[in-house]
Amino acid sequence: MRAAREHIVTDKDNPAMVAYQLTIPSFKFFWHYHPEYELTQILSGSGKRIVGDSHESFQTGDLVLLGPDLPHTWIDEKSKSRKESGAIVIQFSESMFAGISNLGVFDNIQRMLAESRTGLSFKSNELLKAQIQQLPKLKGVGRISALLSLLEELSHQKARRLSSPRFIFPKGKETERRINKVCNFVQDNFSSGITVQQAADTIHLSPSAFCKFFKRITGKTFSDYVNEIRISNACVQLVESDKPISVIASDCGFENLSYFNRVFLKKKKLRPGNYRNLKSQ
Repeated sequence: MRAAREHIVTDKDNPAMVAYQLTIPSFKFFWHYHPEYELTQILSGSGKRIVGDSHESFQTGDLVLLGPDLPHTWIDEKSKSRKESGAIVIQFSESMFAGISNLGVFDNIQRMLAESRTGLSFKSNELLKAQIQQLPKLKGVGRISALLSLLEELSHQKARRLSSPRFIFPKGKETERRINKVCNFVQDNFSSGITVQQAADTIHLSPSAFCKFFKRITGKTFSDYVNEIRISNACVQLVESDKPISVIASDCGFENLSYFNRVFLKKKKLRPGNYRNLKSQ
């Protein structure tokens, strides 16, 4: 999948690092990358997180460290109970470690940063959460010191790799524009009967050319990607409402209940009713 290069606006007092709290109506598909490392913790929101060739669900508390030039995006599920989505985002450049990277005391951090080039997922805890939420409030040397302390703590936590080491993404502004336009179209229209023709029309390709383009860039068929978005949103409705499963299936764009059940089982390893019961406990 191709991605848009994002330019990070840095703090004039510390151009090697930014830390901020992000509050927005929802996370929209925006497949992008930048030369800085990024540590992101989700404060509110749930949906799908894409990092390199990794496609996973995320929810509040999700914590990932992403290496330089690794494309990523978060996509929210539609939720009636959640008014907004939020995250703490910390971005820092490799230049922060110039002159100190050869000191033995930073070996654990350097190892972790090297591994983050494929993306790392951590289980958050109260200590990490407090450290992360404090960072945007700090300035100058205090912020740098707090970041190093946070990275040192993270380097001793168990991490799970996200993207495969083989993942290589091509760059190109036209492809970036196309894939973002298609995926935003899906996000806005998944509840209706989206066709390949409609999606192809958004970027002026024939259906056959579009299918080849989408599979080449994302590694997934278009129908599989649409189903992932639909199932992700169905999960929210199963938890947040008492609607019959047949109604939820229809609301999420599935015209056939038995097909919905098959796709749900394949994606979640549970039947919809069992998923609802598990989440309501």
